[in-house]
This record gives sequence, C-alpha cells and structure tokens, in this order.
Amino acid sequence: MIALRRLTLGLALAAGVSAAAAQTPVNVGITDSSSDAVFFIADKRGYFKAEGLTTTMTSFASAAKMIAPLGTGQLDVGGGTVAAGLYNAVERGINIKIVADKASIKDGYEYSTLLVRKDLADSGRYKSLADLKGMTIATASQGAGSESSLNEALKKGGLKFTDVNVVYMGFPEMLAAFKNKGIDAGVTNEPTVTRSIEQGFAVRASPHTIYPGQQTAVALYADEFIKRRDVAQKFMNAYLRALRDYNDALKNGRMAGPGAGEIIAILNQYTNIKDPKIYRDMTPFAANPDGHVNRATLQNDYDFYKSRGLISGRVTVEQVIDDSFANEAVRQLGSYKPRS
Repeated sequence: MIALRRLTLGLALAAGVSAAAAQTPVNVGITDSSSDAVFFIADKRGYFKAEGLTTTMTSFASAAKMIAPLGTGQLDVGGGTVAAGLYNAVERGINIKIVADKASIKDGYEYSTLLVRKDLADSGRYKSLADLKGMTIATASQGAGSESSLNEALKKGGLKFTDVNVVYMGFPEMLAAFKNKGIDAGVTNEPTVTRSIEQGFAVRASPHTIYPGQQTAVALYADEFIKRRDVAQKFMNAYLRALRDYNDALKNGRMAGPGAGEIIAILNQYTNIKDPKIYRDMTPFAANPDGHVNRATLQNDYDFYKSRGLISGRVTVEQVIDDSFANEAVRQLGSYKPRS
C-alpha cells in the first residue's frame, strides 16, 4: 500500500512537471495605460494559463516603440494606438497585423477626449469648438490617434488643423501643463481626464462625444507569432474571455456593472493606481466583446495621416487587419452574453 501511494505521488509530481513544461511563453508589450486591462484580466484569472500559455509583459512608452521588437520577434503581441508609423513599418516589410479591439470610443465611454483649461471656459474665452482657433493644444505625438481626434474636434468647430498650434507631450504631463497654463487645451486619456477635471484645471471641450467610434487602441500580432497559428489562437481565446469580463463590468459609462469590483481589484494590483475610487470615478474605455475593430474610423485616421504626408507608400488599412483570430475565438466561445 505504501509503495502504491509513493507511485501515485510520483506520477502526480511528474504530471505537474510535464504541465509546467508544456506552458508556451508569449512576450507581450504593454503601454501601462488603462487599455492594458484585458491583458491583466486574462493573466490574473488564469485564462492564459488555461490555454497553456505563460505571458511576460514588458512596458513601452508607446505602441510605436513596440514596432521594432515586433518586427524582430522579440515581442509576440503588442497593443496601443494605431499611428502613422505602423503603416510605414508594414510598407517596409514588417508584417505586423491588427488582430483585435483593445480600446475604442462610444457615447458614454469617451475615456480619451479633448479638454480645455477651466479658466478659459470660466472667462468666456472658450464657449464652443470654434473658439479653439489660435490656441496651443497638446496631443501625444505626431501621426497618433490623439492628433486625428483633435482634427475631428476642429472640423466640428469649422476649423482646420493649421488653425491651432499643436505641441506634443505625454498624457500624464498634460495635467501639469493645464495647471501651469502651459497649454490651452489637450487631447488626453484616463486617468488624466478625471484628474484634470476634479482638480479644477480643465473641462471637457464638448458635452457631446467628439469622435464616436474611434479605434483608440488595438492588439497587434507579430508575423512570426501569426505563423504559430495554434498558439496565436489560444492567446486570442484567452484575450476574448477577458475582454468579455471587462464588458460585463461596464454600466452607464462607469465601471459599475456585474463583477466591477473584481475587475477594479485586478487593475489596482497590476497598475500604479491603487485607489479603487479612481477607477470608479473615471470614464472607462469601450471595447467590442467580439474583438472586432472599427474599420471606418481606422480609415478616417489613415486618410488624415496620409493628407499630412505622414504615411509613405501604398499600404491600405485592410492589409494591416487580420480578424481571423477574433472570428475563430467567437466561433469557439460562442456569442457574447452579458452578465445580468
């Protein structure tokens, strides 16, 4: 009996070692922004592990900084804003693909938007988008989604992109710039949006969603990872499970739906924001629970970059999108059914 027990224990230990050895490593690039939430949820809830994957997440200043390591295979997966540089990289033969929604804008979920200094609104200098003319306005970088978002705001105000003075800085730096009046306005995202408003430095430039549907961030696959079809599909299955958990937690433009407390706890653990109230107060991003990206707004952004000479070559938006992994994940997981 003792010998049998030892044999059983030995087999169990061997099985555990075998299972650990079977875990496939996947290198993921993140930007330390709220839109990384889906990666964090999938990791914390064991969705990657259940697919036989172990992920290593590396922080980058922007998605643009991920292009080179994605091209060389140092990164398997990345995520962030679709900027002009992505299309130029593909033109150079770096075969990166947009594979899923990571964050987008919709009514009630405008987590990235244009803010104007509160003193300008209080004084009457700023009343509507038409009053942006002549202002110094910050965006994240040239040829980024925040620039295209600013262009949409200017168009709604009857203005052209050349009617304002555009400067570039990181989203967190805009809080200080609003405070010291270094900028008049800026396209920024959460949590800078909520912090700037709550601290009395800025207000939303419009009561209406400025750029509905904008695809503000996407998940990216490297060419070598795409070729490992089975592993890439497993990653997407885990990703979509987490994306649906995130969607469940949304309600009325806040993180207040079923399971919101658990999602906020995960974000508190994985990010530098440790106060649950901040996540409850700030506007969350939207995301398609089936992973599909908004082609129309990607095309609109592309056309804007192209008109400014920021995209060289003839690569199209469709050439950069591969939604086959998301489609297969939906087939395997079934249609999304929100938690009640």
